[in-house]
Amino acid sequence: MKNLLEVIEAFCNEHKMAISTFGRLSVNDGKLVSRLRNGNDVTLKTSKKIRQFISNKSQSEIKKVSSENTEVVKKNSNTENSESDKTKRFYDNRQNYLSFINTTNEKWQIAQRAAKELKYLKPTPPALKLFDAGMGDATILSHLLRALHRRYPIMPFLVVAKEISLEDVRISLSKLSDRFVEHPATVIVVTNMHYSEAPWLRPKNIDLAAALNWQNVELDGESSHQYGEQLRDLNEFLIDGWKVKSSKLTGNPIYIRPSVMVIYRKDHKFLLNDVIPKPGQVEGNYDLIIASQPWRARVSARIKAKNVLAPLSRALSSNGRLLGVQSYGNDPALQLIRKIWPDENPFPVDRHKLTKAVKTELGRESKNYNFLSGSDEKSLIRYNMHVMSNELEDSIGTSTLFAAWNAAVYVNQIGDDQIQPIIESNEYLKITAETLKEYGGLYFNNESFVISKKST
Repeated sequence: MKNLLEVIEAFCNEHKMAISTFGRLSVNDGKLVSRLRNGNDVTLKTSKKIRQFISNKSQSEIKKVSSENTEVVKKNSNTENSESDKTKRFYDNRQNYLSFINTTNEKWQIAQRAAKELKYLKPTPPALKLFDAGMGDATILSHLLRALHRRYPIMPFLVVAKEISLEDVRISLSKLSDRFVEHPATVIVVTNMHYSEAPWLRPKNIDLAAALNWQNVELDGESSHQYGEQLRDLNEFLIDGWKVKSSKLTGNPIYIRPSVMVIYRKDHKFLLNDVIPKPGQVEGNYDLIIASQPWRARVSARIKAKNVLAPLSRALSSNGRLLGVQSYGNDPALQLIRKIWPDENPFPVDRHKLTKAVKTELGRESKNYNFLSGSDEKSLIRYNMHVMSNELEDSIGTSTLFAAWNAAVYVNQIGDDQIQPIIESNEYLKITAETLKEYGGLYFNNESFVISKKST
């Protein structure tokens, strides 16, 4: 695919077209180029379609697209989210995201923190209900489901997970097939809807609700291998159901058509009849909601509360608990960043400001909730970059330096426009090496908080 990738990148550079725009216009896939860069293949039919697009695209159409993109950028700069939009290019880069999650143990540490909430749950029939407000690659979710099985080995589970990324949904499904073997009484639902819609699996817009793409997937067989094969066969449904476009207001990806995928074992359909959700009949009422890094750090507390935390809080059951996790800073990674950009303040909204904003957004409803922001000792979650002790001796390897640099700028959400002039020299690698040696590696701090709904 290298030759095709080179052709695409040359075309985009020549016509000043974003790679995501090229993917959408050529084959209706905004992440086409990212997947090619990660070594994925495309079919001959898709390759032919791409080359035809490149050869047939007229200059007038290209100029029109470039003009439209410029207008969107100008409009974005006037919104409250403009500061975070400046940093989104790096933070949303899939290659950097994959590098980060594979070179740190953040997901595992968050999963362990989430598992501590299980002892406080008070589920009621017909099932324990869990909502994941950003499934990602399902590392956290799969760990948490194992912990849930250990605590409630025979209780039915209803798991609803929100995820807008087609690539992450594919990866997640490959990790979840074994859950249906160890815990047969499991229903897993995946949706691409907004935070204000996903807990209820119902779009707010009437027209979109009428176009709801709902599919039940009944798994046949008794082994995770069989289930895995059936989940891989869902590719066509996923490609159609998880198409996205860019929001004209924020530039964030949003769904074109709301989609819901309900997965359960066919041989347990009768037993799970009252657990399997039906269109228009989902009430929310979750026992546990996990909201791990569901926003860009620099977005205001009001926006985070209004768009994410308040809707999720309203989806809690009586005695239900929402665990929120976000980056905190005050760690070697932030110190590394400030050696290069002294005035950087990537985490302006701490958990205390956030819970206060949620109270304000909920208004009179807030009296029905407890807001637990806690002390640093109880709330901070430390995680590390994977590094061997012998890698930090006299000469640190280039791969380790790049991994540390990538993790630091990813967590602190530094934009491409800031990074580009810095990496023209090797000074940033020297600073990275000094930081690694000073602290014997690289660690990061997240902070957690809990919103619980009082018993009714």
